[in-house]
Amino acid sequence: MSKNGENHSLQERLAALKETLVDQLGPQLVQNPQLADVLTQQIEDMLARVVTEEMKAPAPPDGGFAELIGIGNEAAPKVSETRLPQDVEGYDEQVASDRILAVADLYYLYQHEKVGVFRAVKKLQELFNAGAVRLSSGDGAYGLYRFDRRSILRYTYKQRMQTYRRVFGYTTVPPMRSAKPNTQFHGLFVQFVNNVAEFWRDKRISDVIRERAFDPSFGSIATVRRAGLDLRNNLKWSSYGHVNVFRIEALQLLEESFKILGAEDVRKLFGADNAWDVLEEIMLRYFNEDVNASQRHRLATSGRSIIRWLAHKYILNSSRAEFEALLREIADSVEEWLTSAETLGIAYRGHTQRVVAFEPRGNGAPEGIRFADRPLKRVEQG
Repeated sequence: MSKNGENHSLQERLAALKETLVDQLGPQLVQNPQLADVLTQQIEDMLARVVTEEMKAPAPPDGGFAELIGIGNEAAPKVSETRLPQDVEGYDEQVASDRILAVADLYYLYQHEKVGVFRAVKKLQELFNAGAVRLSSGDGAYGLYRFDRRSILRYTYKQRMQTYRRVFGYTTVPPMRSAKPNTQFHGLFVQFVNNVAEFWRDKRISDVIRERAFDPSFGSIATVRRAGLDLRNNLKWSSYGHVNVFRIEALQLLEESFKILGAEDVRKLFGADNAWDVLEEIMLRYFNEDVNASQRHRLATSGRSIIRWLAHKYILNSSRAEFEALLREIADSVEEWLTSAETLGIAYRGHTQRVVAFEPRGNGAPEGIRFADRPLKRVEQG
């Protein structure tokens, strides 16, 4: 059980230890800044272990209140003898990774929804049922039949749009009753991606032109960590409910859709080499849309990798060397996401431009997306 005086003494001893180490290792710290980071981390780990052990110790039934106010035999003669509780459980450690992983898959699904995978299969199904295309008994034709038979058991188009609206704030379909659209997601996501990209650009510049390439003063992990924690906390509150089972069902539907689009009889029908070519041909021929399939697919894969990274405890690592090593895992993904997002006009590098906001009107009608006061393409409906 930690006493007030013991805690004060511990903090003073730690401060004295740090001063002694800095005084004795001054020249080495100047030549090797990473040494200071290692020493600081070791001292913080020692303190964390002490605090953890003290938190495990049983507290008196009254929590130490009697000794504080001077009642009974346990009354403290001095304020330094009173019980001083330590930290409570950390907030950021309480995020469930399985829900964040589900959101990552949902982001992957949303980008494919924007490409028009499910609309293309539905259109192909309409043509098949009307006998307007030369499909009869092949794998694609049989897949379209089974796709139609199962449709009543799946989430509807409107329900999918409402889910994207609730979790990401995307689409302009009004959310389901009692649900609120997560309008903050896109801004927080772009901010985190920009901070990670800027961090690695600073590191590359440092490695090339600076005399001490590993000086930690160039490139701050604090901004990256804070942006990541903000995004993760935002996803924590929007990932409850049916998101987990929804993404499982929708991923199965996506797989089935690509099997149909990639079937030999369907590919022959459109003279295509693969499922993506069939998808683009259907969207262009019947919907008159250029779907930017390449950019959207890269947004899907890189965005899912970035959100999956946040599902783990990497963002909580306070050691600079370890944090950089773990952050390197998504270094290429953030650059890839930003490049594709710039092509589509939904984000820009740096912090001088405003990110795209999805701003539906009060009655749920679509509002034109605006970026830096320039009107862009109207949000797609239905």
